Amino acid sequence: MLNGAEDEEKSLAEGIAGIQHNAFYMHRALDSNNLREALKYSAQMLSELRTSKLSPHKYYELYMRAFDELKRLELFFKDDSKHGVSVVDLYELVQHAGNILPRLYLLCTVGSIYIKSKEAPAKEVLKDLVEMCRGVQHPIRGLFLRSYLAQISRDKLPDIGSEYEGDADTVMDAVDFVLQNFTEMNKLWVRMQHQGPGGVREKREKERSELQDLVGKNLHVLSQIEGVDLEMYKETVLPRVLEQVVNCKDDLAQYYLMDCIIQVFPDEYHLQTLETLLGACPQLQPTVDVKTVLSRLMDRLSNYAASSADVLPEFLQVEAFSKLSNAIGKVIEAQVDMPAVGAITLYVSLLTFTLRVHPDRLDHVDLVLGACVKKLSNIPKLEDSRAMKQVVALLSAPLEKYNDIVTALTLSNYPRIMDHLDIGTNKLMAMVIIHSIMKNNSCISTADKVEVLFELIKGLIKDIDGADVDELDEEDFKEEQNSVARLIHMLYNDEPEEMLKIICIVRKHTRVGGPKRLPFTVSSLVFSALRLLRQLQGQEGDIVGEEASMTPNQIFQLLTQIIESLSAVPSPELALRLYLQCAEAANGCDIEHVAYEFLTQAFVLYEEEIVDSKAQVTAIHLIIGTLQRMNVFGVENRDTLTHKATGYSARLLKKADQCRAVYACSHLFWVDDQDGIKDGERVLLCLKRALRIANAAQQMANVARGSGGPVSLFVEILNKYIYFFEKGNKQITSSAIQGLIELINTEMQSDSTNPDSVADAFLASTLRYIQFQKQKGGVVGEKFESVKL
Repeated sequence: MLNGAEDEEKSLAEGIAGIQHNAFYMHRALDSNNLREALKYSAQMLSELRTSKLSPHKYYELYMRAFDELKRLELFFKDDSKHGVSVVDLYELVQHAGNILPRLYLLCTVGSIYIKSKEAPAKEVLKDLVEMCRGVQHPIRGLFLRSYLAQISRDKLPDIGSEYEGDADTVMDAVDFVLQNFTEMNKLWVRMQHQGPGGVREKREKERSELQDLVGKNLHVLSQIEGVDLEMYKETVLPRVLEQVVNCKDDLAQYYLMDCIIQVFPDEYHLQTLETLLGACPQLQPTVDVKTVLSRLMDRLSNYAASSADVLPEFLQVEAFSKLSNAIGKVIEAQVDMPAVGAITLYVSLLTFTLRVHPDRLDHVDLVLGACVKKLSNIPKLEDSRAMKQVVALLSAPLEKYNDIVTALTLSNYPRIMDHLDIGTNKLMAMVIIHSIMKNNSCISTADKVEVLFELIKGLIKDIDGADVDELDEEDFKEEQNSVARLIHMLYNDEPEEMLKIICIVRKHTRVGGPKRLPFTVSSLVFSALRLLRQLQGQEGDIVGEEASMTPNQIFQLLTQIIESLSAVPSPELALRLYLQCAEAANGCDIEHVAYEFLTQAFVLYEEEIVDSKAQVTAIHLIIGTLQRMNVFGVENRDTLTHKATGYSARLLKKADQCRAVYACSHLFWVDDQDGIKDGERVLLCLKRALRIANAAQQMANVARGSGGPVSLFVEILNKYIYFFEKGNKQITSSAIQGLIELINTEMQSDSTNPDSVADAFLASTLRYIQFQKQKGGVVGEKFESVKL
């Protein structure tokens, strides 16, 4: 390879040297106005372009050297005062050059001057030149010769408004010339592929790619001809160009030229000739990348539609969507080996076109999705990652366009495409849908749409066949499930009956989610049902007769069923919290037996399921707090529940936990905003029991460690005494508070007690509070006066 490259460089250097050598003598002849010598040396100079040893890239370097010299020669030919020969005679004279290639280059150069002189019609000269150039059939040499012809003639075409405009049909002559040159150049370009040994196909394609612009420039010239209006383009230009494209049967040429047509001609021409242009696509070689060609066409038309609303009627008039849709169907049908990614990419482009041009036509959108479903149905399993990305793009496009999942939910084929995604991509798309809902704050307010939505995101809410939950990344799994939980909160309808249907549908989908998912979704579902309950309460005064088809009891039954599903997890701590929430809701509805049942379930969970000591402490405090806020119970039921709460408090594992739970129970017997629940004796009993437990804890610490435990428990109990003393509990006396302060001081001064700065600060703060109350004066001051600090 290195030797080949060196030989090529050597050949190029020799060629450039030959051009420079002959150009030197040509310049000398030009300076002396010697036409014969000038023609002789210019022909010898141009003979250097006859080489076959250079690649297109190197040949271009050589050609440009000769091109620069030809421009100087043209200036000499223009001035007949220097050489004394008429342009007609000169045109004949240069045809005597010995070799055909130099002869044709000189003929084109003089031909340019001949046209400018207007001594002959431009169309005649151009026709003569384009025919004569057929004499060179070597691909590279022929391409560069015809490129030179196109270059020198582009400003001399007999176009409308041009100084070379002739009689009628003058534009047709210009078009014929360019088309003929284009056709011959394309033939030469295609022939390059079949030259040389068969094993260098890639090299040939690379060389041809370097030359493609020479051919494409002809189409650019065509697009610049003023006289080529829509009618001529439709009747003559496009059919002849497409005929050449289809007949050349070369995949590289077909792809490049189709792309050229799309890029160089105006958008409105494409729109009006859509059928003709699309009709060529199925006739292209199977290896041509038709999907990219069609995608670029649709992109151009989409941008054209977006440029002005005035052009949209044109799209409807020519039925652009149906033509594009049919063309894509034919291409996919014709190219049976087209990979899935190619077909799906076409549908993505068509969908993008539809969304830009006909955003209001959801039937068009659904039609595109349906066509994609049909294609995917023929594929046993979609495993190509690129195809997967295109499917995601297809599904994402309506979401991005409408900014509203509700619109996408009306598309019947949308969920059917989701079914063709693999497990990972299905979940990814489900997350895209949820994020779209969150971002746009979309409201899904009917049961039917919720059904469709949860069918779409089923990859997140249940295990799909073949998925291994244990292999999931924990962080990703939590993010997914939290997203589903947030989604449930966004489902809402003002009508309680419809909202109940929505909750039942969500429950139907989420209850099969398995033990790892349920804790996330059950909580959201419970709070949605509680919101429905409050909604029902708010409308209670307006609902009468047969319309009152839903009652709070029905919702509480549903809540019980939802929470019971957590037993499969198991997640007793969460279930207990949810039962307590429901108990408070029942309290708000003034339904005693339901509230009692929910609290009973909470106690059962506490007894049978919650075994961790820390969890027990949290649970008992939650139960006490809930029970304290409830006012629905009669004396008997309340006594039963408070008795259980105090009993469980005293049986906690650690003495400190026992003490805090027992003194917390004192609040169950003294509730400010309720008449009748101000049982001072039982408050005192709880506080005395807490004090005994604190003493026991102190003694146990002394035995176990040889030193007493912290006195913070005593200070906490002291604060409870002060609280109930202030509230007017007659069983709590100033002497009891005085005695407790003295006990704490004694304990703190004991040698066996470890110093505790936190307890010291807590006590000091408590004593400052008592002092502050004493200084207030009035009733409060009198009350605290007897407490000696």
